[in-house]
Amino acid sequence: MSHSVFPATISLFPYREIPMSAHDIRSAKRPDPDQPMVDIANYVADYRIDSTEAYDTARYMLLDSLATAMMAMKFPECVKHLGPVVPGATLPGGARVPGTSHELDPVQAAFAIGTQIRWLDFNDTWLAAEWGHPSDNLGAILAVADYLSRKAEREGGKALSVRDVLSYAIKAHEIQGCYALLNSYNRVGQDHVILVRLASTAVATAMLGGTKEQITTAVSHSWIDNGALRTYRHAPNTGPRKSWAAGDACRRAVTHAINAVYRGVVGYPSALTAKTWGYYDVAFKGKPFEFERPFGSYVMENVLFKISFPAEFHAQTAVECAMKLHAQVAGKLDQIEKVVIETQEAGCRIIDKTGPLANYADRDHCIQYMVAVPLIFGRLTADDYNDDVAADPRIDALREKMVVTENPQFTKDYFDPEKRYIGNAVQVFFKDGSSTEKVSIDYPIGHRKRRAEGIPVLLKKFEAAMRGHLPSHKVKAILDATADPAKLDAMPIQAFLGLFTL
Repeated sequence: MSHSVFPATISLFPYREIPMSAHDIRSAKRPDPDQPMVDIANYVADYRIDSTEAYDTARYMLLDSLATAMMAMKFPECVKHLGPVVPGATLPGGARVPGTSHELDPVQAAFAIGTQIRWLDFNDTWLAAEWGHPSDNLGAILAVADYLSRKAEREGGKALSVRDVLSYAIKAHEIQGCYALLNSYNRVGQDHVILVRLASTAVATAMLGGTKEQITTAVSHSWIDNGALRTYRHAPNTGPRKSWAAGDACRRAVTHAINAVYRGVVGYPSALTAKTWGYYDVAFKGKPFEFERPFGSYVMENVLFKISFPAEFHAQTAVECAMKLHAQVAGKLDQIEKVVIETQEAGCRIIDKTGPLANYADRDHCIQYMVAVPLIFGRLTADDYNDDVAADPRIDALREKMVVTENPQFTKDYFDPEKRYIGNAVQVFFKDGSSTEKVSIDYPIGHRKRRAEGIPVLLKKFEAAMRGHLPSHKVKAILDATADPAKLDAMPIQAFLGLFTL
């Protein structure tokens, strides 16, 4: 881990809360910028990452995210979002959308790439007081990087390398993840993509050449946007907006970055702390943000990969438990009395769902559905959320026999910074009084503690996704380019992304 570059006057660590402003709301004198915004600007502009583990993990994160993007191309509902905002609004020489022939302005490209990566709920995850998917930020990072690097290539300038992109990704992960550790936006009804917008705004502004002041300005605009409601993630309104919400946050972030650097817009120094009108008072019940640790590279090093199953992360180990039980129960479905699922408090709150499931988005956020499918079929793929599979009457019949309870130890281990487990247990009881063993798994294959086991699976996921969408000569070039980490890091980002275009 690198040493902190923050000056001593910032007192970034250790601390828990940043005091509220005592600014007189009648005074027109502009205060100093809120400290959390300054801290982000200092980190993005000054911090030097020297963690080999962070870069190695970031490299796998990039491949994993592009895999999910290619897998999403099989879904027409995703593909229809990926082009220009209106027909003809293209930008030859602009930012490209992987797996397509689109060339767009960086704002719309950020939306498209962010949407691709998030569509299947199969990219990386961060779980704490707030939940989220830090690789969502690649929507903004890749769009801006490709736009700037293709422009530099035309004009004789210096393009960004893959290593540069990984550095920005590590910082975006860190901002989103550190804010999520102790601050729960879901408990005030806001969606976690507010942190995608925050992190992407900061790093995109730096990528465009923004100063610390301009980064602070852009971040202030991000907070003034407030947050999207989580309504689209929860019953009875669960719907596919959750699959493009992160893309929308990336799009807004690039807009803020461009406005700060190219338009010189004015910032709002007490966007968080202004009495009555600031974010804290309007949206966070008057509470300042709390922080567990200074910014470094902790989040990238500990990020969770979704490798085996396209399932909401709180259910990953539940699906793995169900897979282990499939052989014992598949032939006895009519003899099942009940299925007991033990999960964490967050799992109970987010994905414990009864009644009719209206669509794909409803099903991939229902722990009962995600356990039923592998118990019955011995699998869980993206296609298993489609209407044709969901129409199998055995799924809902099994859901009705399920009992979901919180296991307090799972909840405790979930919040322990030294563990960061996501435990689940599944046990099936039969009408004759017999039962299976209780299968309990503390953390999934994508966890840091299972990296050695998980990375080969991640690479298989990547190759399969490439072969599933791109022509064979493209796949060969991509596999060659990604085989040597040092050569990949040195590769100009526009050349790398060019391998994914059609």
